Amino acid sequence: MVVDAWMRTRPADPAPVRPRLQSPPTPNASSRKTWESLNERQQTYLGEILRDERMTETEVWMRRVHHMPASSPAQWRKLPLALHEPTRLVGYTRLQQRLSRSGVHDPGAGSTVQALERRGLLTTSTDVVHHPAVGQVRRTLVELTRRGRAAARAGLGEPAEPKPPTPLLSEWLWSVVARVARAGPDGLQRDELSGRAPFFVGVGYKNKPKGRPSRGFIDDVPVLADDGSHVIDYRWRLTPLGWRHVATYLQEYQKRYPQVDTTGLADLARNTQ
Repeated sequence: MVVDAWMRTRPADPAPVRPRLQSPPTPNASSRKTWESLNERQQTYLGEILRDERMTETEVWMRRVHHMPASSPAQWRKLPLALHEPTRLVGYTRLQQRLSRSGVHDPGAGSTVQALERRGLLTTSTDVVHHPAVGQVRRTLVELTRRGRAAARAGLGEPAEPKPPTPLLSEWLWSVVARVARAGPDGLQRDELSGRAPFFVGVGYKNKPKGRPSRGFIDDVPVLADDGSHVIDYRWRLTPLGWRHVATYLQEYQKRYPQVDTTGLADLARNTQ
């Protein structure tokens, strides 16, 4: 918030903070100890659940990239483990297939999941879904806890989850800002931007009633008729603060999130400043 206020009110001065890419933090000793306290079967389960979560996260990201409906993390982090109908009718879930390839998918799955849940490494829940072969089917879902995710990363030798350095945005929010920026002066039609992104980067929004205000990088701007008599459309455009943020941190975003399309943003930011 301080950096944004500085950039908004002192456009001629350089930003006071220029984040640098840092080496991802290594897993802490506690996470490693938690992993080592598990038996081989439990470690396999925890690792495969983490891998399935990563794959699901990539699928959700691809849906957002192609402007398709995508569920929230609170939804997609709940991974289907089993369908409560004969497998000859409903088949295996992707997670069951992973476990089977690792040689641990058998009738003992329930006790292993319960043991991991008792340790606070995952949670389980059930829901009902429609299956084309049998209709309504009850389903068991598993979700890694933060502690479980950290333990799995430690055991698999992966770095701890890095957070974007202040004042950078997450990959999701940066992709939204970059998309609006690529639209240039014409802006993006209001209905082309959906979801909760405006609550984090739109002018006048807050993520929570008592939360911090949004970054104010995009604004829903009215478009007037040629004679100025009435509003004919609303379009999302970058604010001056948004353009300055893009110009200041573009190279750092390109290094951190190379998958996000930033074609032409350097020229647009330079011409808009």
